[in-house]
Amino acid sequence: MKQKVLSGIRYLCYHGYLKWLPNEAYIKLLFYGTFGKCANLKSPQNYNEKLQWLKLHAMKPEYQDLVDKYEVKKYVTAMIGEEYVIPTLAIWNNVDEIDFEELPDQFVLKTTHDSGSVVICRHKKNFNKEAAIKILRQSMKKNYYDVCREPQYKNIVPRIIAESYIAPQDCVDIDDYKMMCFNGKFDNVMICSGRHSDRGIRYYHFDKNWKFLPYVYYDDLDEMDFVNLRPQNYDEMIKIANALCKGFPHIRVDLYNVNGKIYFGELTFFQAGGFDDDLTEEAKNILGSKILLPENT
Repeated sequence: MKQKVLSGIRYLCYHGYLKWLPNEAYIKLLFYGTFGKCANLKSPQNYNEKLQWLKLHAMKPEYQDLVDKYEVKKYVTAMIGEEYVIPTLAIWNNVDEIDFEELPDQFVLKTTHDSGSVVICRHKKNFNKEAAIKILRQSMKKNYYDVCREPQYKNIVPRIIAESYIAPQDCVDIDDYKMMCFNGKFDNVMICSGRHSDRGIRYYHFDKNWKFLPYVYYDDLDEMDFVNLRPQNYDEMIKIANALCKGFPHIRVDLYNVNGKIYFGELTFFQAGGFDDDLTEEAKNILGSKILLPENT
């Protein structure tokens, strides 16, 4: 019975039926629906609780540009240089403005205000334009703030950007390096590997010295799965993360590493919206202890 109640709460939240609730009440309800227990927001301890506290008490209006997938490129260029920024091919205010004929044979389309609504064109001859338009139209109607109450997304003006395709020819997956930073310093990296594999995506954490951290549990873990994941320019990635995370109690700097070239992906204030249930309970407590809330710094 409890699982049905929790599932029902998540359904109501994710489908927008509870948008009318004030932020704190909504967050508490979704937290309970996700984890089956109440969030301690007066004295938060674990990772997800502290992320919820930051949502409610530590967000600034200027953070909006840091999660806008077009505007953030200006910040990154100023901080670390344009060579790490994926080139923008075009930007449009709505789907009807897109001129597919002007785009190269390979490109990536995404909305500036959403997460996960990415369209990849590896070859124009095989590209389903109608399906792409449908995905983008749906994304443009969303306000990503409504789902997990991440305030930095609330007032972003939805747009669509086309970017250069950075993956090797006919590559299905490129690993995603999510550099987790606390109190202005890089701490550990979470690698998202095998996103489109038969087994499904895996999350592997390593500290700055590339020691494996068992933050996500797999009963079939094989160290051979990640023996070749460390990039040769890992130290350069750490320098980039340290440059971009200054001044934040917690932020995730997402990077790609393609054939030895590093590209900036995005900045993330709230991993999984602050509802990360992939982490072990021990990992939630460890990561939570690393966040020094502003009132305690």
